Amino acid sequence: MLKILPLKFWLVFALVFILDQASKYLFLQGLEYKGEFFDLVLTYNTGVAFSMFAFLGEYLKYIQLVFIVGLFGYLLYQKEFFKTHLIAFAIMLSAGCSNLLDRFVHIGVVDFVFWHKWFEFAVFNFADVMINISVALILIKEIFNKKGEKC
Repeated sequence: MLKILPLKFWLVFALVFILDQASKYLFLQGLEYKGEFFDLVLTYNTGVAFSMFAFLGEYLKYIQLVFIVGLFGYLLYQKEFFKTHLIAFAIMLSAGCSNLLDRFVHIGVVDFVFWHKWFEFAVFNFADVMINISVALILIKEIFNKKGEKC
């Protein structure tokens, strides 16, 4: 399976994973910033986005593990789609794996960015941003690819 994926997939995967874990490490060591627009403070999210499904407790990490393995398997089956969006999926899977590691090592996903100016937004981390960017990359590429096709 490792030979199926090109080196650029693994390089992007490793880069996102390392950057996310390094940023979390800083906050686990006590880094903190309180500002007018946002705070950088350590929190643990035992749910998923916006703390949804926190009631699943310990089961959530196993559900997330099955989801990531399932997505990866599906993408290997859908080779052309995977190849078309290789970098975006490297980012998405890496960020998902990094958050999953948090669930097994800590009491939840390590989050630290808290936007509170004008409205209070959910606390999030670098991996969460990377997941959103990867989804946006896929959507943009799909939209522009569809516009070029003839009906």
